[in-house]
Parts: sequence; structure tokens; C-alpha cells
Amino acid sequence: MPVELWYEQFSDSTLADAVLDRLVHDAYKIQLKGESMRKLLSGVKNAPEGDKTVATN
Repeated sequence: MPVELWYEQFSDSTLADAVLDRLVHDAYKIQLKGESMRKLLSGVKNAPEGDKTVATN
């Protein structure tokens, strides 16, 4: 989940600060880009959401 969306998950920003501070304390932030490896390895290529078409070799 992108960091920008974290606070939307909590009804109280103080609670969000406390929980998120404990989760990310001494953590490394890794920003990923590109397609999901699970998606790429499954054979599904650029299928619309909900379309379960699988590419064949």
C-alpha cells in the first residue's frame, strides 16, 4: 500500500501516527515500480481487471 494512503485506513490521525511509527521504526523503505512478478510469472499479460485470460506458449 502506498504511504500516501496509510492515513486513510485510520479514523484518528494520532492513532495512525502511533501505529505507523511502530511499524516502520528501523525499517527500510523500498519503492517498487512495474508489473507484479506474480502477474508476469502466471502468464496473464495486460488483461483487464477481472479478465482471467491466460496466455499460452
